[in-house]
Amino acid sequence: MQAIEITRFGEPDVLQLVQRPIPQPRPGEVLIKVSASGVNRPDVLQRQGHYAPPPSASDLPGLEVAGILVEGDFDGDNPFGLRPGDAVCALLAGGGYAEYAVAPLAQCLPVPKGCSMVEAASLPENFFTVWNNVFVRGRLGRGEGGLRESLLVQGGSSGIGVTAIQLARAFGHRVFATAGNTEKCAACEKLGAEQAINYRTQDFVAEVKQATDGRGVDVILDNVAGDYVPRELDALAEGGRLVLIATMGGREARIDAGLLMRRRLTLTGSTLRNRPVAFKAGLARELHHAVWPLLEAGRVRPVVHTVLPAREADRAHALMESSMHIGKIMLAWEA
Repeated sequence: MQAIEITRFGEPDVLQLVQRPIPQPRPGEVLIKVSASGVNRPDVLQRQGHYAPPPSASDLPGLEVAGILVEGDFDGDNPFGLRPGDAVCALLAGGGYAEYAVAPLAQCLPVPKGCSMVEAASLPENFFTVWNNVFVRGRLGRGEGGLRESLLVQGGSSGIGVTAIQLARAFGHRVFATAGNTEKCAACEKLGAEQAINYRTQDFVAEVKQATDGRGVDVILDNVAGDYVPRELDALAEGGRLVLIATMGGREARIDAGLLMRRRLTLTGSTLRNRPVAFKAGLARELHHAVWPLLEAGRVRPVVHTVLPAREADRAHALMESSMHIGKIMLAWEA
């Protein structure tokens, strides 16, 4: 098969098209003939040498694909009754930049009705991440704010951001977002944010407090960390939750522990790649039950910025690093 390999750590041009043996599924796994692969920020970090795959995962980058099931173990945990020939999208721990990929069957979901293969491949990494961090760890809609709460999404035009905005809005919550220019702010508002804040020219703390009559927001989804953290704690409502999912602004932050105690704040975070299959399988079931109907009804939609041939993965990574995109960057494999 053809695959995109990280030949050495470095700039996007270290990604090279190579020939690899087709991987063989292990017990509980299936083989997928890949139609499209999603490009995500962790792929860039892996290429740079900052995010090694788990010991048992492929060394190839790529955390999500869509394609056709070929063969494998269908006798174990198979909640959606999948069989060879079915179209699926899947969350991977690695190996997605290839014509064939293996995935745990329990991390495969049927392609939502009405979605193309490219659109389906754009779903797993972002939807698993957002569901886990906004609705499970962040408890949006289950906190002190009641059934209708408010969410601030940092980086609202990213793949994670466009997913979080749409899902929170679909479940009836108020949504605010930050973005780096006027075009991106407009895109966030079109997707359902009631206000998008240009973080280059506006103070997001002041803006969300003004919009909430000084109360603050119930949940913040943050991919920045660093010096954003104390400002975000100030922007939270009583009983609010700050959820960290990346550290693009730095791994260290100063916090006022007294503020956390007085205002009953929660500071949490998570990573997904190293979690057990059983944990991800639980998220897959929850997504199929709660979110797949929204996708099939058109109330939530994939947002694809561009689709590039897989052999141009270096261009995809350069675009990702430029942060000029809105939504997902995708790679397509020739039929």
